[in-house]
Amino acid sequence: MSRRWRPTLAFPVLFLVTAALLAQAAEAGKAKAAHKGSAKKAVVWPAPDFKWEPVADSPPGVMGVTLWGDPTKGAFGAIWKFPPGFSAPLHTHSADLKVAIISGTVIHGPEGKPEVRLPAGSYLFAPSGYRHTTACDQASECVFFIEGKGKFDIKMVEKEKAPAKK
Repeated sequence: MSRRWRPTLAFPVLFLVTAALLAQAAEAGKAKAAHKGSAKKAVVWPAPDFKWEPVADSPPGVMGVTLWGDPTKGAFGAIWKFPPGFSAPLHTHSADLKVAIISGTVIHGPEGKPEVRLPAGSYLFAPSGYRHTTACDQASECVFFIEGKGKFDIKMVEKEKAPAKK
């Protein structure tokens, strides 16, 4: 496949992944609304109206807009961004996370394996307890859709220290 096709195909893939994730969220919202007896309402939220805020329990520089749920309490969907050059050392999360890259290049580092570059249109599933590093390429900020089935947290993995010399 020629390089010229990659950007052309990335956007349709991105939209398909995002549509699938949003449809899944809509179904969950529909069930929740039916449970509460409230009527369904359309949500139309243009990107210029987003109010970016620091993401709780994340390294400095991570900004986000919560689309539904509450990342500090349980299941959620959000759009987050990392600044160019962002880097988080080896860590895990308590909940499964699904991520679709919207722009920029996220650099994912599974423990003990080579890093993987994830450009726009890429997808990542990180199960709870999965040890990895996360970074954003220096070229531009990284914007991505993220969905968690539980509260968001980040637990840094400390390297084992060598025994002290006596």
